[in-house]
Amino acid sequence: MSTPRVILLLSGSLRSGSSSETVLRTARAVAPPDLRTVLYGGLATLPHFNPDDDADPLPGPVAELRAAIDEADAVLVCTPEYAGTLPGSFKNLLDWTVGSTEICDKPTAWVNAAAPGRGQGAEATLRTVLRYTGADIVEPACVRVAVDRDTVDADGIITDPGARERLGLALGLLTVRAAEAEQE
Repeated sequence: MSTPRVILLLSGSLRSGSSSETVLRTARAVAPPDLRTVLYGGLATLPHFNPDDDADPLPGPVAELRAAIDEADAVLVCTPEYAGTLPGSFKNLLDWTVGSTEICDKPTAWVNAAAPGRGQGAEATLRTVLRYTGADIVEPACVRVAVDRDTVDADGIITDPGARERLGLALGLLTVRAAEAEQE
């Protein structure tokens, strides 16, 4: 039996019960049994990025972040937009990936959970930073799943079939790209 693919789920929000967290919990719920999803929970513990600290030994939370990215076959991001761009804490997480190679060539996509017509600033910034890191952006897996709180159950999972289908599609496309990358 083969080892299941692993997709790392990165939330750009520190807020408990955020739309980003809801989207990623739902992605976990719709993932097929042969796919393992890992929800990264260390965003709040990361130190402020300082290039002087980007050397061995790395600060513990940074080493844990990089190990989680390295161990994943692909990465799925869901982040809110604050003031037209990424939240500072999530930009800080991304800054810690710029000087390393763990995310380089890693299939990566994002979910925009903002209301229609919003979130493009965060997407544009995310695209720019991910290009700097060398991530393999899987464009068809970058989807929009606006969170309607009326379709979120008591466990924080989206019940809307269309939203669940789009998340399943994104996971599937990332899995296929990870398999292709392994063959290259």
